[in-house]
Amino acid sequence: MSLTPEEKAALNSKDLKSKNIKELTALAQKLKIENAAGMRRQDMVFHILKRAAKLGDIFGNGVLEILPDGYGFLRSPDYNYLPGPDDIYVSPSQIRRFGLRTGDTVSGTVRPPKEGERYFAILKVDTLNHEPADQGRDKILFDNLTPLYPTQRLKLENNPSEMTTRIVDMMAPLGKGQRALIVAPPRTGKTVLLQNIADAITTNHPEVKLIVLLIDERPEEVTDMARSVKGEVISSTFDEPPTRHVQVAEMVIAKAKRLVEHKHDVVILLDSITRLARAYNTVVPPSGKILSGGVDSNALHKPKRFFGAARNIEEGGSLTIIATALIDTGSRMDEVIFEEFKGTGNAEIQLDRKLMDKRIFPCMDINKSGTRKEDLLIEEKSLQRLWILRKVLAPMNVVDSMEFLLDKMKSTKTNVDFLKGMGG
Repeated sequence: MSLTPEEKAALNSKDLKSKNIKELTALAQKLKIENAAGMRRQDMVFHILKRAAKLGDIFGNGVLEILPDGYGFLRSPDYNYLPGPDDIYVSPSQIRRFGLRTGDTVSGTVRPPKEGERYFAILKVDTLNHEPADQGRDKILFDNLTPLYPTQRLKLENNPSEMTTRIVDMMAPLGKGQRALIVAPPRTGKTVLLQNIADAITTNHPEVKLIVLLIDERPEEVTDMARSVKGEVISSTFDEPPTRHVQVAEMVIAKAKRLVEHKHDVVILLDSITRLARAYNTVVPPSGKILSGGVDSNALHKPKRFFGAARNIEEGGSLTIIATALIDTGSRMDEVIFEEFKGTGNAEIQLDRKLMDKRIFPCMDINKSGTRKEDLLIEEKSLQRLWILRKVLAPMNVVDSMEFLLDKMKSTKTNVDFLKGMGG
């Protein structure tokens, strides 16, 4: 069992879970684990960790999910918080001692399972939400924090030739704590828009913790997003049951709330809130009151709580949620869900099919897109020039207004230069 010092150092749950299957198989064979090639990924990690425990202390981390019986498990974001054999058990006494709640990111020393046990167990909690464990106990509960309008701008403009983020940044500026809805008919480039926004946030705001949550999406789209976005990508694909969609979404929002309690800035990009609401509609116990389109009257309460969690916090920290809502899908249920969410956001980006048909990107209807209280995010001079620009664009149709704006913006490198060049 000859391992290099680097390989020994990597024998902890976080590093192992981030390795690909080829690297794990090679490591398992080095550690002389039998039938490694035929094992599931999570079983392989479990056996490697068990073998590693004989070489010295092992460390584990994950996001805590507390079960109704009072104990919990550390789930891994690498497996989209799916329960697995390599999850780490957290006892009720540790949960009480550190005041742990679902969504807490916990790391510490781990011991292998004893005779008759099935899971690794945490021996000592070292850090809680990326801070020393004893510091995290006097935090204020998320629901007791004071929500405010966003005042700090999230700068999306990061590349002079990337018109999508430049136009969104100018016409529908986003701030830390924004609750934004991207209203998208099918095939209008909503996924590409989300990727561009994610790329801009990770480039311009490295301090922000970015989570991309894909619900009911295609598996290849998940891979594409994971490879193109530097943040954490959590998914539940369309072949998973609705209960799984709901569990993933609740873990993500719980984790985000715990980070905000520790004064972090968190951004969640959700694709899509419509599919999440559909999943809740399948999962909730029937109330007997059915709205048009087959939506249960109780089904939309929880997705609204998810979306409503976005806020700028007076005491420090913020939770930004940018969610897509599907329209014109031919489904009455989707229309009902969209109508319910219509007035709940404080920013809206409306995408338009006519622009997609002409291959004009971004497919954004400028006159229907905008941000509430944008004067808190934009300085006075730029704001006045934006109002003049909106007056010019207002009489035009959706195609002409976007072509006009793209034509004028191509000659400048930044939005500031563009607004200065307008005069007035």
